[in-house]
Amino acid sequence: MIEIQQFTFGPLQENTFLLINGKKECIIIDPGCYFQDERKELLQYIQTHGLNVIRLLNTHCHFDHIFGNKLVSDTYKVRPEFHELEQPVLDNSQRAAGMYNIPFDPSPEAGRYLAEGEKILFGTDELTVLFTPGHSPGSVAFYCPGQHFVIGGDVLFYQSIGRTDLPGGNHATLLKSIREQMFVLPDEVRVFPGHGPATTIGFEKKHNPFLVD
Repeated sequence: MIEIQQFTFGPLQENTFLLINGKKECIIIDPGCYFQDERKELLQYIQTHGLNVIRLLNTHCHFDHIFGNKLVSDTYKVRPEFHELEQPVLDNSQRAAGMYNIPFDPSPEAGRYLAEGEKILFGTDELTVLFTPGHSPGSVAFYCPGQHFVIGGDVLFYQSIGRTDLPGGNHATLLKSIREQMFVLPDEVRVFPGHGPATTIGFEKKHNPFLVD
């Protein structure tokens, strides 16, 4: 069984996820810890629960999702993994954050790039990398078929969708990603988005105003 631990961090209220398996191995997805007390909270949780951080994954590289990349990378000796098409987004993240007057420690470079359809083995489970561009050029989601959940980044929200007015965003591409990558998953799959509350695929197919025909 994978336990999902969620934190909501930073000036943009970003959702950070820890996936924890029975061996107390931990995958950190999108560490958005920005303020000192948030950074302390994340490290404290990992230490208190005796977790072994084995990977750092990014759904995409907008600055609110990578605020904690350097902290996690330095502390646990893991390098971030994201899709290659996110490299320009990472390269621009300092400048983008500066426009909002939110300086942060630059993220380390990728340890490796994630590929569409790649399987990430995690204990007795596996995560499938779904390629879901539109909010950003190389957005990915992490789908666990065995436990019916997907960590979706800023693609699909509760009754909403990701913004597409940032560099590399495209509204039509985003809708295509949701319909062809997310809405083909079983209705009961829980969606844990990058902001806001969790939802399910079935609920969004029926009630999401951006996608209901």
